[in-house]
Amino acid sequence: MRFFTGLHQPSDARHFDAVFISVNRLRARKSHFVVGDWIMDSGAFTEISTFGYYRDAVDVYAREIRRWASCGNLLAAVAQDWMCEPWIVKKTGLSVDTHQKHTVARYDALLAEESGVYILPVLQGYEPQDYVRHIRMYGDRLTHGQWVGVGSVCKRNGDPNQIAAVLLAIKHERPDLRLHGFGLKTTALGSPLVTSMLHTADSMAWSFHARINGRNANDWREAKRWTENISSRPVQYMLDLAA
Repeated sequence: MRFFTGLHQPSDARHFDAVFISVNRLRARKSHFVVGDWIMDSGAFTEISTFGYYRDAVDVYAREIRRWASCGNLLAAVAQDWMCEPWIVKKTGLSVDTHQKHTVARYDALLAEESGVYILPVLQGYEPQDYVRHIRMYGDRLTHGQWVGVGSVCKRNGDPNQIAAVLLAIKHERPDLRLHGFGLKTTALGSPLVTSMLHTADSMAWSFHARINGRNANDWREAKRWTENISSRPVQYMLDLAA
């Protein structure tokens, strides 16, 4: 599994091999920054959790993707998905099925923009079978071996078995898919079962860990230490971080 460190400040990307940066951190930025491999997040969680919908049309996000396409090695831009946690669905007043359909529609619209960057589709749902249904909803859009994100798992990090159940359901339906886990935290990343099913993952858990331990939650050095622990000791690192 390859890990992408989530960062608050794009300028800190120069200290890392692979990073995950939200488009919300880039909109007001005027110039490119030093970065190697990176993934651009769509800022979906902020939009849907705060407003219950996307305030901007797809072409606005597509313009940002094109603007940053030549900055470093932009491996992917995450599609504008609709999360399916119960509290999110309650906020929008829609159903999980409708959120899934909106996710596919946004993906199709973003592909049509032809940004020149790989658009990372996102599987959404809450119960394991929801994700299976969403795979079928995508149909032949998901080609063999495609790199695909798995959404609505970041709030379930306290119980890796729940995340594993989702991943197992996806793998049973489409064992060929290369999965990306969004926003995984210490406990989930310490589960060999979870990490064995992931091709890539991202996290900003380093910031939370620094804050609860009375350190600077915006310091890239905290992120560096946390990332190195993940990369070098995928299971033991939890004990190290607690020391």
